[in-house]
Formats: sequence, C-alpha cells, structure tokens
Amino acid sequence: MISKSIGIVGARGHTGAELIRLVQAHPGLELAFVSSRELAGERVADHIDGFAGDLRYESLDAEGVAAKGADAVVLALPNGKAAPYVEALDAAKPDTVIVDLSADYRFNEAWYYGLPELTRGLWRGQKKVSNPGCYATAIQLSVEPLKDLLAAPPVSFGVSGYSGAGTTPSDKNDPEKLRDNLIPYTLTGHTHEREASRHLGVPVEFLPHVAPHFRGLTVTTNVYVARPVKVEDIAARFRQRYASEPLVKVLDEAPWVSRIAHKHHAEVGGFTVSNDGKRVVVVATLDNLLKGAATQAMQNLNQVLGFDEFTAIPKD
Repeated sequence: MISKSIGIVGARGHTGAELIRLVQAHPGLELAFVSSRELAGERVADHIDGFAGDLRYESLDAEGVAAKGADAVVLALPNGKAAPYVEALDAAKPDTVIVDLSADYRFNEAWYYGLPELTRGLWRGQKKVSNPGCYATAIQLSVEPLKDLLAAPPVSFGVSGYSGAGTTPSDKNDPEKLRDNLIPYTLTGHTHEREASRHLGVPVEFLPHVAPHFRGLTVTTNVYVARPVKVEDIAARFRQRYASEPLVKVLDEAPWVSRIAHKHHAEVGGFTVSNDGKRVVVVATLDNLLKGAATQAMQNLNQVLGFDEFTAIPKD
C-alpha cells in the first residue's frame, strides 16, 4: 500500500484527537505533523492513549503548515479560520488534499461536499473536501429517502452532547450549567439548518439543544407527506436506501443516543406514522465526534487518496 503523509491542524480539540487515533491505525497514512498552539512542544503520546512514537505538537501558522509539504491536511478549526491555510496550501502545493471540518466551504460549489452515503457519486476528482456538520449529517440521512413524499419542510429537533460545543469555554460546554438541564440555541437559521437545506435541495427547519452528556447526538424529524403511507413502506425505503452502507444502520426501534457513543456508524429508526398516514417521524443518532466528524473525514480522505473508503474505520 502506497504511503501518504498527512497533517492535522487544530489537533487539540476533541475531533483532532479522534483523527489522530484513526490516522495511526491506517496502514497507508503517515502522520507528518499535528498543530496545536496550546499544546506546542508536548508529546502526542501524553495526550492520546496508545499513541506510538515521539511526535510532538507544533504551533504552525498557515505558511508553516504549507511548508511541511504533506500529501493531505485536515483542518479541524473553528468556523471562519480555514481560509489562510487553504490559500497557503494552494500557493505552496496546489495538489494537496484538504479536508475542512468547519462550515467555511460547505456552500462552495468548487469543493466536494463529502457525505459519502449521499454524495460519493458526485465526486469529480476534487482535492478539496468540505466535511459535513454532525447535525446536518443526521438530518440528511433522515430526510433523503423521503424527499419525493414531502408536503412541507421537515422539522428536526436535535439534542447533542456538549463536546459539540468545542473546547472554548461557554455555557454550552460547561458541565455545571448543563447539569439537570437542556439548553436550546440558534433556533432559526442554524448553520446546519442551512447546510442540510442546501444539500438536500429542500427546506429543513432545525431546533438544536445541548444536553449534559459528553458525546453523541439524536435528531427526531417530523415529516408531513403528500399522500398516506404505511409504516412498513417507510421502513422499507430506508432499508433499501442504506442496504449497502456499512456506516448507516436501520433499526425498527428508535435508536438511543447512549448506545451510539464511540461508534463509527449512524443509526436511523423509530419509524412512526400518524393514524391518517400523512405524518412520519424518524429518529437518527450518531457520535458527533466520529461519524459526525472524524470518521466521516477518514471516509473522505480514503476516497480522495485512493484507498478503500472504510480503511482504518473499525467495524462497530
């Protein structure tokens, strides 16, 4: 297997740590550098259990990252921070594979939007990949098999663990403020609402909340349909659509968020139909740090670098 070098920018965050673990397990990827301003000089092995080697975190600006000359770079940065790195990499080595985990390029037609289960057939050899948002992934997996039935915009009620709020201190990742609590936020116009609407091609309404648990999210989507349907037909649609997708499991019962933590797949189920047959409810769960971020990034890296899509992704 041909070896490719890869660097991670923003490696201190929760997703960066998960990516390091996945890269280390990959037989065709070599971790060339990990950049973190806060952890500069410290050994990766002191922060990532089971990490082999003496690699240390570095504090690299955009030009420093570009100077490394890696075959691929993953940008695990907050929204609005990716552009200088993309520009520097383009100038130094235009064929660098870039996977951006922020929302910065999810609306850019020049980038491949990498939700593989729904978009792998749209890849046209692009080296730049925008990794979907965690909530947006769950919403799209819930709605896509029903698009031809829609009578109104789907409404998705979401609850995520506080790791989704990142490591910068805020009310949304403060365990004390979240204790025995559920905090709603950005109830209209959330980035993932706009993202899911854009890539599904239909308007979606999204109501996000953050809960006291650390990782994993659940999305319950309410769909009004244009003609009466039966629950068995809805379940059959989902089973057929995701039959060949190892990272999407379709269940009869509603999936639980407590059962998805540390898992690399998404679960969709709990299909319920109203008495008149014109309202459908679907529940989806995934680990926001894995299928909602790092695992999906690995799928995209594998595709663009020429490896089997599921290389280094553990079977749950």
